[in-house]
Amino acid sequence: MFETLAVAPPDPILGLIEAFQNDSRAIKINLGVGVYQDEQGGTPILASVKEAERRILVGETTKSYLGIGGHPTYGQLVQQLILGADEQAVRAGRAATLQAPGGTGALRVAADFLHQMFPGTRVWCSQPTWANHQAIFQAAGLETATYAYFAAERNALDFEAMLADLNHAQTGDVVLLHACCHNPTGIDPSPKQWQRIADLVAAHRLLPLVDFAYQGFGDGLQEDAAGLRTLVRSGCELLVASSFSKNFGLYRERVGALTVVAGTPGQAEAAGSQLQRAIRANYSNPPAHGAAIVQTVLEDAELRPQWETEVAAMRGRIQSMRRLLVDTMRGQGVPRDFSFLREQRGMFSFSGLSPEQADELRQRHAIYMVRSGRINVAGITPANVGRLCAAIAQVL
Repeated sequence: MFETLAVAPPDPILGLIEAFQNDSRAIKINLGVGVYQDEQGGTPILASVKEAERRILVGETTKSYLGIGGHPTYGQLVQQLILGADEQAVRAGRAATLQAPGGTGALRVAADFLHQMFPGTRVWCSQPTWANHQAIFQAAGLETATYAYFAAERNALDFEAMLADLNHAQTGDVVLLHACCHNPTGIDPSPKQWQRIADLVAAHRLLPLVDFAYQGFGDGLQEDAAGLRTLVRSGCELLVASSFSKNFGLYRERVGALTVVAGTPGQAEAAGSQLQRAIRANYSNPPAHGAAIVQTVLEDAELRPQWETEVAAMRGRIQSMRRLLVDTMRGQGVPRDFSFLREQRGMFSFSGLSPEQADELRQRHAIYMVRSGRINVAGITPANVGRLCAAIAQVL
């Protein structure tokens, strides 16, 4: 049966990891892979995570299965973190949260649920969006469409074009929104624009699916949830796929959650039960270790402030590298204005470099980035920024 199979093409982002690892040049710089890096180029384990793991290993008494939806306390803590402990939807019981293996796992569970319960729905994704979004929805049997998002000539959000495209969405369609730190552009709607999005969603009776992968990496843990909370307070039903890969550094542990916000507690219970059916037919129940780390940190009076400080430090380093990159470009006389990078948020930005320029940077200068021109700002350090800017000046 396998004689007719062709080798699948490498993933455009994850394939860069192998290429970078196989590059023997000592001067190589990795701006492609989507992981936080410190000034030494490493992806550290947070001190709060290390302490939480120590406590877990000392105190755990079983390796038995979790329930289909994960540990209930974990779900409550995640719900309070993303929606706010005092949010009316939380206090009224209109939300249900289930553990998932990473944000990607949460998205796939959401996709399976939508296909099973609402098989004719379309999922509208921003153009551009994370490279795996459409593949996840299409693999689940859902139709996808795109809405305008990025104005390349201005390096800004094309908001009116976004609304114009979403006006073509039909009742019951799903609109995928990035809660903060839009991947790959780093450009987010303003608070007033979030309210207009909520108004459009309500007018067309659309279902938002909010991808919340970078909470704390934009302006702060609470500030980054403002758009999502605007949708909730506007009365929208919605789904939220959240992840702790970035803000806890738990990439390989695959820790995430899927939250549903419904109109009534009964509706939330019904939706949660259908989501559990989708989970049961997929991976049956989630892994325990990573979620136990998150739960231990979030419910502990000592570890939670320590974690929040560590998140702020990661956010601060990313923002400082944005400023340093722009200033170094200007200082080296690079013939293009890159000041827009300073205003964006999160790990990612569109550099404006072409696929051919990205290829040249990789081949001639050992600088790795996605061919779309997306860069991971966290891969920049004070030690490599000078060489990076000199190489960009050459390819321009």
